[in-house]
Amino acid sequence: MRFGMPWPGRDVGREAEQAGVEAFCAGEFADHDAYLTVADIVANTERALAGPAIAYAFARTPYAHATALRQLHAQAPGRLFLGLGSAAFRINRDWLGVPAERPVARIADTVGAVRAWLHAENGERVRYAGEFHHLDADVRAPALGRLDIPVLLAAFNARMAATAGRVADGVVGHGLFTGPWWNDVVRPAVARSAGGGDSDSDPAGTRPLEHGWIITAVDDHAPERAIADARRMIAFYLTVRTYDPFVAHHGWEEPVARLRDAFRAGDTDAMVRAVTDDMLTGIAVCGTTADAKDALARRAGSLPRDIGYFAAPSFMVSRGRRAAYARAALALIGALPDPA
Repeated sequence: MRFGMPWPGRDVGREAEQAGVEAFCAGEFADHDAYLTVADIVANTERALAGPAIAYAFARTPYAHATALRQLHAQAPGRLFLGLGSAAFRINRDWLGVPAERPVARIADTVGAVRAWLHAENGERVRYAGEFHHLDADVRAPALGRLDIPVLLAAFNARMAATAGRVADGVVGHGLFTGPWWNDVVRPAVARSAGGGDSDSDPAGTRPLEHGWIITAVDDHAPERAIADARRMIAFYLTVRTYDPFVAHHGWEEPVARLRDAFRAGDTDAMVRAVTDDMLTGIAVCGTTADAKDALARRAGSLPRDIGYFAAPSFMVSRGRRAAYARAALALIGALPDPA
């Protein structure tokens, strides 16, 4: 596994690349745009891979996704990837104002249309005929040329993972992912749809790619605060009912019910207390540097095989503390296990 992280900003980002970070990713929310962040990454790094992980698939047309990547490719050839996520039903309907129904079918069609633009050659019409997207573009300018940029899908549950195996180059795992969820649900679904290629002996080039977020909070001076921040992040994620199959798979219904009650009451301390030790050790890497290294050694099979994004908790954590967590995580680069 290669060590990556969400873009921590220019100062920490340059330091991180010099320390050995091999990939940076950009998320997306109401106050930050994925492609603008990727532009900042490629402008302030030299070698690291860069891409959205993830961009909201339906916030832009396939044309807009592809043209952003073409412009970025001119600055960072061979360094890009594209991670797309369907986003929550309410985000699509209420924030983006786009159709929210049938997200799995819609994102599969979006991948096809994005690839049609990325693979377009000069002098050829850009054609694609799908259920949701229809393209027939005659671009009378030497602006194209095939780009083989990997496309990955944020895949939490089995159906989206199967879709990623069928239409994309791989998956982006969520920060909640545990060993059992990777091994029992996500990897089998991807492998079945991709026609195999799940063997540990398969080289990365012949099997679907695995990127994934890892909740990481390391602080040798205040490990208890780091652990509390990791617990709070886990609790915040688990307020989303989309993840109920994940909760049931681990038998965590009772503590999750408690943390959801605490969230509704605005009691973040109770949210922290509701996250059990079993949940914490299965999901996060946190505490002191020594604690974090022990966790990595213990979790070899529960980490993404290709790139892990060691992500500081963001729920009720200041920008300054997130930057400190990013710097502290650099001490883990030499401790990465082989997930196989």
